[in-house]
Amino acid sequence: MSAQVIAIDAMGGDFGPRSIVQACIASLSATPSLHLTLVGQPSLLEELIASHPVVDRARLTIAPASETITMDEKPAAALRGKPDSSMRVALELLRDGKVQACVSAGNTGALMALSRHVLKTLPGIDRPAMVAAIPTQKGYCQLLDLGANVDCSAEHLFQFAVMGSVAAEALGVARPRVALLNIGTEDIKGNQQVKLAATLLQGARGLNYIGFVEGDGVYRGEADVVVCDGFVGNILLKSSEGLATMIAARIEALFKQSMVSRFVGALALPLMRRLQADLAPARHNGASFLGLQGIVVKSHGSAGVEGFQSAIARAVIEIQENLPQRLHGRLEDLLP
Repeated sequence: MSAQVIAIDAMGGDFGPRSIVQACIASLSATPSLHLTLVGQPSLLEELIASHPVVDRARLTIAPASETITMDEKPAAALRGKPDSSMRVALELLRDGKVQACVSAGNTGALMALSRHVLKTLPGIDRPAMVAAIPTQKGYCQLLDLGANVDCSAEHLFQFAVMGSVAAEALGVARPRVALLNIGTEDIKGNQQVKLAATLLQGARGLNYIGFVEGDGVYRGEADVVVCDGFVGNILLKSSEGLATMIAARIEALFKQSMVSRFVGALALPLMRRLQADLAPARHNGASFLGLQGIVVKSHGSAGVEGFQSAIARAVIEIQENLPQRLHGRLEDLLP
């Protein structure tokens, strides 16, 4: 098996380098073909690596970067003011062909702005889109955009649909069902952008467009790819995460109300742990920036070790599937 070589922005995220280094070492242990380049402050990273007794340093290297982009920094300031940031250096390694992908838990807006500036978009794509897998009753659904593009035209939504379909195919879904997220399934529902996007998608050759889907239909698994603007997608994603956390807390509280409920809870514990593992946000962490001339995966800023490992795992899959090249070929067929 050929190696997968990934640059890691080691200075981003809420938990900083310590959690990221731990996730990287665990990923190396789980994936023998993986090679990682940690980008950041060498002395700090070397100290953190030294705290782990067993590390294959032939597959773990460090690239120096003297600056860090903070989580509250404006994208324009990050783009102009920090030429030696860990995020930018990681992206430049990808641009120069020294690695095959970049993973960062840093500032989303800055990562998007720098990715577009350093890597450029694929021909025919105006804006990259963030996509991630979310669990449904029938498996998983690719949801995009998740916040990179708050205001979108019908043409942007059409491009997102094409990219989402190709990404789903790369992840093993044959002829993915593509739907537009809307407030109803009838043709008369929705705003002007969604209606115009539906018209474009209905005429797309080679795309399995099935129409509109409502929010509850997303989780019933009515579509394999669900498309919306970044404002709606981010709210849907964060609301879902909050709802899952609330339900888990409510169930735990119910099981503690009495001796009988504690007994029932003990019997149900194995099933509850399986459900919790299936729906845990960490398992599904890692949003891809589709439409770039390179693989960029954004980890949730608050992701812990397991979550960051999931983001690395998504990058590995996209390298194995040659996702940018596959996108480029399919875009020529599907875009007008």
